[in-house]
Amino acid sequence: MEFYKKFLPAEGILVAVSKTKPVEIIYQAYHCGHRDFGENKVQELRDKQPVLPDDIHWHMIGHLQRNKVKYIAPFIWLIHSVDNEKLLREIDKHARKHRRIIPFLFQIKIASEETKFGLTEPDYRQLLAKYKQGEFPHTKLKGLMGMATNTNNTAQVDAEFAYLKSLFDELKTEISSAEYLSMGMTHDFEIALKNGANIIRIGSGIFGARN
Repeated sequence: MEFYKKFLPAEGILVAVSKTKPVEIIYQAYHCGHRDFGENKVQELRDKQPVLPDDIHWHMIGHLQRNKVKYIAPFIWLIHSVDNEKLLREIDKHARKHRRIIPFLFQIKIASEETKFGLTEPDYRQLLAKYKQGEFPHTKLKGLMGMATNTNNTAQVDAEFAYLKSLFDELKTEISSAEYLSMGMTHDFEIALKNGANIIRIGSGIFGARN
């Protein structure tokens, strides 16, 4: 983990992506002082959160279905993957129930792959306008997230991250709470950091290949 941390800006966050990894492995990282862990499936979050220390910052980085928001609403630290209005309304509803303000990122579709989730720019702008009008009072927009195309074409990945950074820079002029740009994984984190990422999501680079 220290290898990746040295590349991050001072305010940056390294999310150790612990999906499919047992609690014992997470404990090892925790006892080394790490506190930010990411999961892409709600079931794993539900299983791991109660048996691990309360001061862990849990990040939901995978596609989130509306009917599963209720399971993570009491404790989630940051949801990276808000990609539609109905999902954000569901998060707001459960945040209100738990008397919380739930922080989130808008996930923007920057990859060319159809299988990757995210808001198109027009849909993002429409949803951002509704957020600015106060339609989701129990949430807090903290920034943007994106996943680049899985390709060896580094110029394409660079362009996709640069595009997301341009949207983030614009967002920061409009939303005072916007501080996080989550992009970059084990195979492309260096390109992401070059383009201004301050959250990187590292799984296999820390824990080894997933099960």
